[in-house]
Amino acid sequence: MTLANQFAAYTEWRTSLFSSIGQFKGWLAENELSDAQIDLRLTQLLERLREDRLNVAFVAEFSRGKSELINAIFFAEYGSRMLPSSAGRTTMCPTELLFDGNKLPCIELLPIQTRSSNSGVTEYKRFPEEWKVITLDIDEPDAMKDALSHVSETTRVLPEQAGKLGFEVGKGEVDLYRVGDDGMVEIPRWRHAVINFPHPLLKQGLVILDTPGLNAIGAEPELTLSLLPNAHAVLFILAADTGVTQSDLTIWKDHIGTGGATKRGRMVVMNKIDGQWDELKTQEEVDAEIQRQADSCAEILNLLPSQVFPVSAQKGLVAKINDDAELLAKSRLPQLEAALSDELIPAKQDIVRENTESEFGDVSQRMRGLLESRLVGLREQLTELTELRGKNKGVVEYMMGKVRAEKEEFESGLQRYYAVRSVFSTLTNNLFGHLGLDSLGARTSTTREAMLEATFSKTLSDAMTTFFGKSRESLSKSSGEISEILAMMDAVYKKFSVEHGLKLGSPTTFSLLRYEKELDRLEAWCDTHLNSMLSLMTTDKKHITQKFFEEVAVQVRRAFVKANKDAESWLRAIMAPMETQVREHQIQLKRRLESIKRIHQATDTLEDRIAELDSVEKGLLAQIVALEGMAANVRNLLMTDETRLLQAA
Repeated sequence: MTLANQFAAYTEWRTSLFSSIGQFKGWLAENELSDAQIDLRLTQLLERLREDRLNVAFVAEFSRGKSELINAIFFAEYGSRMLPSSAGRTTMCPTELLFDGNKLPCIELLPIQTRSSNSGVTEYKRFPEEWKVITLDIDEPDAMKDALSHVSETTRVLPEQAGKLGFEVGKGEVDLYRVGDDGMVEIPRWRHAVINFPHPLLKQGLVILDTPGLNAIGAEPELTLSLLPNAHAVLFILAADTGVTQSDLTIWKDHIGTGGATKRGRMVVMNKIDGQWDELKTQEEVDAEIQRQADSCAEILNLLPSQVFPVSAQKGLVAKINDDAELLAKSRLPQLEAALSDELIPAKQDIVRENTESEFGDVSQRMRGLLESRLVGLREQLTELTELRGKNKGVVEYMMGKVRAEKEEFESGLQRYYAVRSVFSTLTNNLFGHLGLDSLGARTSTTREAMLEATFSKTLSDAMTTFFGKSRESLSKSSGEISEILAMMDAVYKKFSVEHGLKLGSPTTFSLLRYEKELDRLEAWCDTHLNSMLSLMTTDKKHITQKFFEEVAVQVRRAFVKANKDAESWLRAIMAPMETQVREHQIQLKRRLESIKRIHQATDTLEDRIAELDSVEKGLLAQIVALEGMAANVRNLLMTDETRLLQAA
């Protein structure tokens, strides 16, 4: 199955899942089963499915044919190159290709001068007035090509300004930025580009990230701290004629190969194999030469040979445009597309499946528990009323007293519930005392003061190390509070289930491990790029401090913001079943008492009341069947092929 077909199948699956959960949400509202919290959880789940994106990043040094590869894989059907692709540097700034139906087709360009501010690209996306917008006429290919060529634009600035914007002049092995005869340096005109284009794959949620070479990657940390780590697939492109150069190896080691070369969704493309085609050699000799080069690349990058894909993007593009099957096969592009399809889509689907399964499973289980609780309460009423058949008024009074006593006993037991809520509130305050943004803000301010006042490199280094140590300590203490809350709620769930027959199951678990891992990743980046002996000895301390807070501390804050939101959602989720079941039990006891009172006061006949409850019971049973049917439909969509095969066997 081709990448386009596989992605279309994935989109259809996601749409079906969205539709089924939306139907479930609507059914709960119609049957007055939902509450504000359940409605919010399902709304957020649907929102995540609607906004789901598949991010594919293309990374390479310049002149590796990266833009041509994007054209060949995704845009050949347009009959020409969508992205500029020619000799030399064509992608001068990170470029995102996506589709946003709320905007007209256009290119949004962020001026390079914004690098002198303290804000990252993500922050600037909140301020559209800072971007230059160029409209795309998708019906005029030539006009569109002219518009897209803006991503290749450069500007000339003084060497000092180039340095301030992150472009080191005449330093390092990759000496891209040199002072010209006019005393000026040529640098990219734009810091970031977003191309909004109604391509079928982009409409389905594909986002393509086209990155510039080594020097620009190093100058835009948001790429390496956020965009690349969050990409579902990263294609690293080499040139077949040069193999792995030193600058290629630097990019791989610093930005892609970290975390294990076998990390899912990381692929190496050895492009331009058409340079190896030689009419004076047999096809077997040419293939052997290409394989030797691929094996060499795999060895240097510490990969399996199967993870390196030799291709000719240019010949593949030509073959697709001219419908030349023989040339397409020779370009080996189909093998790369098949691998991308087989690896990328299932990995992304697993992520969506896991996130949806956890959230939906908890909600559907709560709803099933609520209906079963109502059914138990109803049947207790039916049993009581049935036993009153043929009984005298004294028996009815006895039954009424019994239910009243049960109600009073439960309400007495509610004191324990209110005590639990009080302790829960205290533990929650303790949790956010450690995890909250106020403590992070205070820690950030203290670190900033220490770094600004530092006179020695060691003081500067210690401040950065302490910042991460204290942040990790906050997560650790927060995890302790989470464990205490979980243990308390587990005990309370069990006690109320035994004493009052509430159907509570087990409380939802929660872990901060993913944020601990994120801190580890950010500290590793900091240790490599800022808190290293070389950086501390060769870079101005003020500059290191500025970069630490503009780039690293911002990412730590984002992680804590997300951790706070997740913790808040979990706290609501863990208390909600208790609140719902207690409220439901109170209602059932009240109804039972009122029902017997009506019989006692002869305001209602016994048989009429029994018939009414029989009808309600049938309705509840029908609701349980309907609920289970919709939940089973969602579970079936979330089931993996392997699980389905096992069940069939």
